Amino acid sequence: MDNKYKVYNDNLVLFNDMIKDIEQATRSIALETFRFGTGSIGERFRLALIEKARQGIKVKVLIDGWGSNSDIAFYEPLLEFGVELRVYKKIKLARTYFIKNHCRNHRKILIIDNHITYIGSANLTAYSISWRELNLRIDDADLTKLFRYSFNESFRTYDKYKLSNKSYKRNQYYNSWVLVQDVPNPYHQAIKKYYQDLIDKATSEIVIESPYFLPGHRLRKKLCDAVARGVKVTVIIPFHSDVRIADIVCRKFLGELCEGGVDIRFYQIGNLHSKGFMVDERLFSISSANFDYRSFRYQYELALIGEEQSVIEQLKEHFETTLKYTNAFDYESWKNRSGVDKMFEWLLLPFRYLM
Repeated sequence: MDNKYKVYNDNLVLFNDMIKDIEQATRSIALETFRFGTGSIGERFRLALIEKARQGIKVKVLIDGWGSNSDIAFYEPLLEFGVELRVYKKIKLARTYFIKNHCRNHRKILIIDNHITYIGSANLTAYSISWRELNLRIDDADLTKLFRYSFNESFRTYDKYKLSNKSYKRNQYYNSWVLVQDVPNPYHQAIKKYYQDLIDKATSEIVIESPYFLPGHRLRKKLCDAVARGVKVTVIIPFHSDVRIADIVCRKFLGELCEGGVDIRFYQIGNLHSKGFMVDERLFSISSANFDYRSFRYQYELALIGEEQSVIEQLKEHFETTLKYTNAFDYESWKNRSGVDKMFEWLLLPFRYLM
């Protein structure tokens, strides 16, 4: 196996390796994350970053103002020891509270010495240790350049992201790799478009793993069309995610997908927070984006698309292990669900863009 690429589904192993790489940094550290928890994991990362800043290493941290809405006292030591900390879009109290605070920076990357990159689904929180996740460590200076460019643009424009900034939105390419940079836009959704194209080109198998599964009508149709032309389509979602409202709305669409031949599997032993996508055991995506309206329309996301065989082999093992702990969607129970369940699905349906 090529040791340039390592797939993680265990957050404890992931966090230990991230801390080890931070401790071994000799030039620079760049961290961009949605949630930076104040518990034991957040404290470990805070101390590791402070120590490197004390050693004279350049440390930059960009967190989201909603996802990491913590007491500023937790972050003050970072500033005191020279960490460059920026907070994207602090929460604003106003009549337009929800609208102004809705578009979030949901990206999750760590860059060490312009050489090592981590990308994936995991936030830096203690509670996520027990969650099933999907993350990738890359030891490749040329590929890491794509992430460094993306991070620098995010860090530079953290308080004034502009949809008109074409250079910021442009996908980044290196050999067969593509780093898809998504910004909030209801009409031009880069990651969604890439996924649609991959679904259209699939010839044998599609595997989707997502904690929140709320694809729009066009995506649902494309998945069913893929089944109709002989492609095996498997969707793996948690039986209960950490956002129960999203689960309720999700279930409204599952019958339609099941009728179209999509194999829907519920992960049973805890929360599944992975965001994985694989087509024909040839192309894959590891990203921060959920397979839902909100990620595609309203959040800053990153998706790494590739065909590196060593990653494919690890992803196959990851999906196979996940599937061992799943149960199939029960179509008959869904069809005979209560009127109360159906009522709640309809009542919550208009909020599907916000979950």
